Amino acid sequence: MISKGCEQCAKGGKMVLFVYGYCDQRDCFYCPLGENRKNVTDVYANERKVESDEDVIAEAKRMSALGTSITGGEPQEAMAKTCRYLELLKDEFGEDHHTHLYTGITGGRENMRRLSEAGLDEIRFHPPLEMWGDMHGTEWEEILHIAREEGLTPAFEIPGIRAEPEFLDFLDEGAAEFCNINEFEMSDGNYRRMQEEGFELQEGHMSAVEGSKDDAIVSEMASHEKVYFCTSVFKDAAQHRNRLKRMARNIRREFDEVTDDGTLVYGKAFADADRFEALGVPEEFYTVKSDHVEVAWWLLEEMVEDGDLAEGEIVEQYPTVNGTVVERTPVA
Repeated sequence: MISKGCEQCAKGGKMVLFVYGYCDQRDCFYCPLGENRKNVTDVYANERKVESDEDVIAEAKRMSALGTSITGGEPQEAMAKTCRYLELLKDEFGEDHHTHLYTGITGGRENMRRLSEAGLDEIRFHPPLEMWGDMHGTEWEEILHIAREEGLTPAFEIPGIRAEPEFLDFLDEGAAEFCNINEFEMSDGNYRRMQEEGFELQEGHMSAVEGSKDDAIVSEMASHEKVYFCTSVFKDAAQHRNRLKRMARNIRREFDEVTDDGTLVYGKAFADADRFEALGVPEEFYTVKSDHVEVAWWLLEEMVEDGDLAEGEIVEQYPTVNGTVVERTPVA
């Protein structure tokens, strides 16, 4: 089963809103947060550091967001901020803008009510690893029912550390709506701690952990109709790439080429803008910057080949707000 939130992720339509970097409950050895996000109060909408509410709206529009996922740190430890952003998004984009939130604590009825009233649709619980298998009869079972009573869709989202049948029990009992299992991954933020716990990368893979696709997880859990196993390849090839494509299509200029990876490609020439005008280059094929001219990459190649320009470069960059350059190819 794939939830509405996950359907939007697969289309690249979910904006990631990082609201709070602290998590006081525990220091999970597998926490993937990097140093720039851990233990900070900064807010990020995708890669954009948020300085105002307008930044959140601008980023959502940049990618034609269908919805938003709220993450951290622990969003429930910054309830006022979390609820304010939920209200902002619903007010701006309407009730159809689907929202889900990741949390590693139960929070209680008051938090569930506040989140629901602010506009949260779906809440995904990640119980601490030491509780797996012993959650019945605890606050972790109770919060599933409370969340549903308060109008939220309760679910689990867990890393593929090991197979745990208790999650399936909660699904069969109707307490949780679905369970997402993420392929266990290493990141810059958790690599050292993961190795200390005895985990290693899969051979030939950049992030997936050895054993995260073992038979117990795949056959015993992911075969359940309400369980979805999200692979690291899918996250990169579908979610991330499709989000980039949405951005690229929205911000591309007439002469930018959008690649299959969602990057933008254009030419860059360090020449006087008058040169382009004198050659009769149509205005839609180039843009004048302070110290260079950006132009259709294929036109740049032609101009250099014909001797109209001495040199230039073809630039490939991400369509994100920081415009990270992927590659520069000299043309001479």
